[in-house]
Amino acid sequence: MEKEDARYQTLEQLHERRKQVVRLHKQGIKVMLIVAMVGLSYPTVRTVIDLFEQGGWSGIRPAGRGRESGQGRLLSDEQEQLIQRAIIDKRPEQMKLDFYLWSCSAVAQLIEQACGLKLSERTVGKYLKRWGFTPQKPIKKAYEQRAEAVQAWLDEHYPAIATQAKAEGGEIHWGDETALSNTDVRGRGYAPSGKTPVSYVPAGKREKLSMIATITNQGKTRWMIVDDNFNADKLIEFLDALIKDADKKVFLILDNLRVHHSKPVKAWLAERTDKIEVFYLPTAYGR
Repeated sequence: MEKEDARYQTLEQLHERRKQVVRLHKQGIKVMLIVAMVGLSYPTVRTVIDLFEQGGWSGIRPAGRGRESGQGRLLSDEQEQLIQRAIIDKRPEQMKLDFYLWSCSAVAQLIEQACGLKLSERTVGKYLKRWGFTPQKPIKKAYEQRAEAVQAWLDEHYPAIATQAKAEGGEIHWGDETALSNTDVRGRGYAPSGKTPVSYVPAGKREKLSMIATITNQGKTRWMIVDDNFNADKLIEFLDALIKDADKKVFLILDNLRVHHSKPVKAWLAERTDKIEVFYLPTAYGR
């Protein structure tokens, strides 16, 4: 009879064959005859009988195949926790790494820097997957923004502005600037599943095509494109057009961009208090 290779049997099949060997052995059949009857090799049959004699029926149950969980890992539990915490709490630039988001390459460099181990990106990807980290598109925040300060302003200061605007028959506008620049950064970064990573962007001035705009609580918008550096003169030009277009007093809410507080702008506003009044968001709002 052709011998069977136990490596290609399922664990259930292997267990049944071992029980068959033991039953024949208990009947007093010799080992070589059992070999011929069941189609297994002599070493296999002999091993099964030895296991039974040492541990009974439970001793012949096949052990699970493959490596045990955690076997062959290069990072210790402490090192894994260190790297996970760094990815959650820090951004690559805070760890002095030249990356915008946590990619496999960035994490590989972090591991080399923190643990002295050089791992391939493929291996790093397996670690990240096992930790429950997934590549996600980040949300962007200004470095200085503090949500609690913004909420406090909305709760404590905005109601007074709304009351004043209603009393004077005015209209509230929310103003801001935006721009197109050649420094767009896009991509995905690793973070725990369900927790979107945050990409902090600098609020400094860049070469750009700017736009200033306002929107009212009713959704009406006004805007102006600035094909040049945005400065006090451009802001005044926009504000002048804004009050000419409005049929009621403008209550304008701005952030704390430096040009909003410039002397020329404040002087211009001081002469037109019957037409426009400006209020400022807390410094923590993002400028």
